Amino acid sequence: MFGLTLTFDNGPEPGVTPRVLDTLRERGIKTTFFVIGKKLGDPERRSLAARAHDEGHWIGNHTFTHTVPLGQQGDPDAAEKEIGRTQAAIGELAHPNRWFRPFGGGGNLDKRLLKPSVVDYLTRNRHSCVLWNAIPRDWDDPDGWADRALEQCRSQPWSLMVLHDLPSGAMNHLEGFIDRAVQAGACFRQDFPPECVPILSGEIVRPIESYVSSIEESVRA
Repeated sequence: MFGLTLTFDNGPEPGVTPRVLDTLRERGIKTTFFVIGKKLGDPERRSLAARAHDEGHWIGNHTFTHTVPLGQQGDPDAAEKEIGRTQAAIGELAHPNRWFRPFGGGGNLDKRLLKPSVVDYLTRNRHSCVLWNAIPRDWDDPDGWADRALEQCRSQPWSLMVLHDLPSGAMNHLEGFIDRAVQAGACFRQDFPPECVPILSGEIVRPIESYVSSIEESVRA
C-alpha cells in the first residue's frame, strides 16, 4: 500500500479539465487544481474552476502568468503581480489554507522557486506553499508518463504527484493510470505529505533555504 495525492497544474482548460473531473468523480477521488490566474478571466475556464470546487476539489494558486520562475524574477513586485492577482481571481473558490504552488521551469525543486520577498509575501498573507515529490513529466512525454508515475509511487510511502490538465494528450491516459495505481495498492488522499508543505498558513514549518534564491531585486524608480 502507498499513499497518492494527485494534483493538476496549469489549467483550467476546456476539453481537458471536464474529462479529468469526470474521471475523478467516477472514481471518488478528490484532488487539488493549481490554476493559472490569467486563465480565470475567461468565463468558461472560470466555470471549470467553480465546478472543480463544487465537486470537492481544492483550488490552488499557480501564479498569474507562469512565465519566469519567481526565484529568477528581479521585479520587486513579482509576488503581488503573480500570487496576489491570482488569489484575487480565485476569490471565493480559495481554500482556507490559501494553497500556492511555485514553478521551477520544468519541475525543478531548487532556488528557482522562490526569493526572499516572495517568502515574505507568502508569510504575511498567510499562504501555504505546496511543493511535490513525484513529477512524471506528463507534458514532456504525454504517452509514456503513466509508467514513470507508477514507478515513482511505488518508490515511496506517500507521493504528491504533479500532473497537468493541458491539451497535450497526456490526460487520455489518466483513467488507465488510476486503475493501475489502485491495482498496485494506491490509497488516494487529498491532503499533502508534510515534507512537501514548507510554509503552512503563513508559518515556515520546514527548511526552505534550498528553494530560495538570493537574487538582487530591481530598485524601484
